[in-house]
Amino acid sequence: MQVFREKGRLLEAIREKKSEEKSIGLVPTMGALHEGHLSLVQFATQQTDQVVVSIFVNPTQFDDPDDLEKYPRNLEQDIALLKTKFEDLWIFSPNATELYDGKIVSQQFDFGGLENVMEGKFRNGHFNGVGTVVKKLFEATEPDKAFFGEKDFQQLQIIRKLTDLTKLPVEIIGCPILREDSGLARSSRNERLSDANRQKAAFIYKTLQTASELFGTKSAKEVTDWVEAAFLDQDVLELEYFMIAEANSLQKIETKEKEKQYRAFIAVYADDIRLIDNIALNN
Repeated sequence: MQVFREKGRLLEAIREKKSEEKSIGLVPTMGALHEGHLSLVQFATQQTDQVVVSIFVNPTQFDDPDDLEKYPRNLEQDIALLKTKFEDLWIFSPNATELYDGKIVSQQFDFGGLENVMEGKFRNGHFNGVGTVVKKLFEATEPDKAFFGEKDFQQLQIIRKLTDLTKLPVEIIGCPILREDSGLARSSRNERLSDANRQKAAFIYKTLQTASELFGTKSAKEVTDWVEAAFLDQDVLELEYFMIAEANSLQKIETKEKEKQYRAFIAVYADDIRLIDNIALNN
């Protein structure tokens, strides 16, 4: 397992691999790794010859400086976890000055409206920051495939759009959400939850499951009203948003149409810790 801090050295090693006709897989992360990240790495090792795991807390996608400050960072622990299951990984962990070439600002993108709903509505400038850092990571690693979890489904669609806009030749692979035994979607933020609140947060996925069942017979508005009412009875959990959207456009729906795929999206605060999740409503 090799750790690269500099883009130049990493790119040189990658191009040497490519000269041997080896494929490159990228798993972008912000560290604080857990089983969900390991599942992405597992997918990548199955589909590419050399996997690069980037570990970088991206400052430009945080609209709340306090959230950025509190985001967990422990590179040594992350590497130790990866070593428990994988051998020949490359770790890319640059500092912000290195990755951003000294100018730590977001590029502005037009994602065709994908960026203006849900996370984009509640987190100012978030997806410009995501697009900027992913573009820089793609340029630094020249991957054939990049692997992202469906927990951040809106981000996944944004990145697919990014490859269309930039013409970068990367295949984007969406990987299933990995959940804790309670159903709570695995997230680095879960580590900040108290044991009691971690159990209470399982209500988020249970609500999504019931919403999926209701969607078979109820309208989107009726399902939304039910979810909003359900959270009124929660003492720790505060609903930020719940929305049913068409899976490709991410636009809120009013009426169901045949042949279209829909997903339910949710963001909830457990005390001051923000958790997101989503679920497919039809297959």
